[in-house]
Amino acid sequence: MARKQKDYLADLLADDEAEALTSPAAEASPPSPAPADRARGTTLLGRESALARVATGEVRQVTQLLLDPARVRVWPGNARSYEHLTEDSCRELIDSIIAEGGQKVPAVVRRVEGDPAHDYEVIAGTRRHWSIRWLRANSYPDMKFVAQVADLDDEAAFRLADLENRARKDVSDLERARNYAAALKAHYGNHLTRMAERLKLSKGWLSKMLKVASLPDAVVAAFASPADVQLKPAYPLAQALDDKDRAAAIRRAAGGLAKEQAELRASGESPLPSAEVIARLLAAGHERGKPEPLVISGAHGRPAVTVQTCNRQGVTLRLHAGHGLSEQELIVRVQDALMTLDEQGRGLQR
Repeated sequence: MARKQKDYLADLLADDEAEALTSPAAEASPPSPAPADRARGTTLLGRESALARVATGEVRQVTQLLLDPARVRVWPGNARSYEHLTEDSCRELIDSIIAEGGQKVPAVVRRVEGDPAHDYEVIAGTRRHWSIRWLRANSYPDMKFVAQVADLDDEAAFRLADLENRARKDVSDLERARNYAAALKAHYGNHLTRMAERLKLSKGWLSKMLKVASLPDAVVAAFASPADVQLKPAYPLAQALDDKDRAAAIRRAAGGLAKEQAELRASGESPLPSAEVIARLLAAGHERGKPEPLVISGAHGRPAVTVQTCNRQGVTLRLHAGHGLSEQELIVRVQDALMTLDEQGRGLQR
């Protein structure tokens, strides 16, 4: 993550800006060289002073633990999909851990209670947890999961995890969007403005992310991967689903695309790119959202009246030549067309 782990996750959200993030040992540094007995006495006083400052809360002691990853679960409030992590997606991190002889940047965990199988849960550092587990199962059984314990409530844990995930390209827009949607209800009482302020995000951008989060799984299945669902192209698709007529057509098109994607995967061919999927879904919804032209027949089955347009501005009718009707009969056909529109809920607003 940029800037030394984002200034180590903004000093763990800077719960108390006045607190120093140091250890007692750092406070116990001996003064300038002096006689041995005087140096020992000064060092002991320094240690006692440092411990006293920790005890009073003036200084926060940071402890890094070496944990068995099997005793650490992953917090479900994180946007990253743990089950979708793979050796390939974590390869660079795995190689880095091996080269450095262990995990150098600690994860952030918090203690859990009432779970006999786990002692901690990961708030920030999901990929590190997965990578250490993989290494322990593949030739590095003694590898430990390095973590720092933090005392965080769920809302603070969410903000901390979000801060880490913002710089991660492998966390998709859809993952983050759905994570935001869940957090909006769980932590912010469905108050969008409050959530945007707490996360220091644009309210408009957050609103678009929440809209994309509403995409149903049946539509997401049309893409080669959920990671292909990106904010900018997916937002118009999410908007189109607000139209009930278009939504039904888009869902049908998504089902066909999902089958097509499965066939391509089975044959070893490249899947359809997200741009093509978006274009086809929007086109299907637009085309099928339009009702079929309404045609009223005249004599011998020939068209007499066709409804060309019907919208808020009015109705446009076409009266055909060669309909074989008298003027009075043609007027009756026009009335039939208007009555049919009324029955369909598309009649003129009087």
